[in-house]
Amino acid sequence: MKQVSTTPFETKERVILVRVDLPLSAHQIPLEDGADELEKLATSAGAQVVGRFSQHLKRISPATLIGQGKIEEIQESIHEMRPHLIIFDENLSPAQQRNLELAFEVRVIDRSQLILDIFAQRARSNEGKLQVELAQLEYLLPRLTRRWGHLSRLGGGIGTRGPGETQLEVDRRSVRERIGTLRRRLRTVERTRDIQRQERLEVPYATVALIGYTNSGKSTLMNALTRAGVMVEDKLFATLDPTTRCLRLPNGDKVMVVDTVGFINKIPHSLIEAFKSTLEEVRRADLQLHLVDMTSPFYEEQVQAVEAVLKDLGAGQIPQLIVPNKIDAVSEAPPQRLGYNRAYGMCPISARTGKGIDQLLDTVGRILDQGKERTELCFSPSQGSLLSLLRQRGRILEERYEQDRTHVTALLTPKLAGQMRKWLGENSLEVPG
Repeated sequence: MKQVSTTPFETKERVILVRVDLPLSAHQIPLEDGADELEKLATSAGAQVVGRFSQHLKRISPATLIGQGKIEEIQESIHEMRPHLIIFDENLSPAQQRNLELAFEVRVIDRSQLILDIFAQRARSNEGKLQVELAQLEYLLPRLTRRWGHLSRLGGGIGTRGPGETQLEVDRRSVRERIGTLRRRLRTVERTRDIQRQERLEVPYATVALIGYTNSGKSTLMNALTRAGVMVEDKLFATLDPTTRCLRLPNGDKVMVVDTVGFINKIPHSLIEAFKSTLEEVRRADLQLHLVDMTSPFYEEQVQAVEAVLKDLGAGQIPQLIVPNKIDAVSEAPPQRLGYNRAYGMCPISARTGKGIDQLLDTVGRILDQGKERTELCFSPSQGSLLSLLRQRGRILEERYEQDRTHVTALLTPKLAGQMRKWLGENSLEVPG
């Protein structure tokens, strides 16, 4: 157990953290370091950590998750630390949560509820607020029984029969109705987002998505590339709502850069479901820049956690470039191989100092060029607006004039090449190679 000193002037919610090492656990992060991440989450939520407990479990207790001995150890410390809340790093069943609250006489939440609370604090857009509320209510619904348990235990007699169950059913109905309302409103928002996404597809720029573990530096890189003004803060999930900006690469091409929400290990499934429309930008990207926080001693595990979420989203096959970040703060170079077979290699940078960003942009340009078509087009004098559009959105390799016609050889994205052939009709001829 680790106790954190406090001052009598602190007004933040005082919390105790409990982390367990489950048998046959998929993650390999040691207990103490996993507790550090949980403390960062709690701090991001505005809490003051006053104590930390950890336990290696040989078997899980169905009633309380942790063993009776650890429960008694925490009980002894509660009188001294006077916490308002106890946070478990593992997801608790409704019964486990209820039993632990009865044992500690203190409110108990799990990792999922903590992350949902952080998302609720950070959501700014209307869509983000709807998504978070939906995830919170879906998490709350199976846990409503414990909130009205004190009423359902009333004894028999006049005026005491059944108010608990009645109130519970009313509460469940209210939550279900609100969930239905939120889903309908989100469908409306998703249709609007689909229209906006379709409009962007009509503008045939490639899309580059910034992805990575939370606090890996995505927003810092976004600001360095596009001056987007995205809030940057040394907290987990500092930004939630996606930001899209246009960026011109050194080769002259324009791309759309999307800053997405950070991922984290053991992210609540309900949150992934609620944010699927927002994360659709990741699925539709032409290239993913996977930022890796090289200052974390467990960056390889973080890469695996991000890949697991991408697989859940159906975005696990998008071409990817691994971008080790914060190299100015570490002495060792990134390992030769970091990531998966679909990665185009690595490009180390420091988003804060700008080191390596020029090389990153050159690499992105070369990767996106691999999917382009060498196309030859012919324009009449009346098609000057199309020629101007081609110069703006494509890369002109050669331009020559014959009589009143302009012959152009250009390197274009498949989307733009298809649009130009459609607009020019029979005047286009694709040149292989």
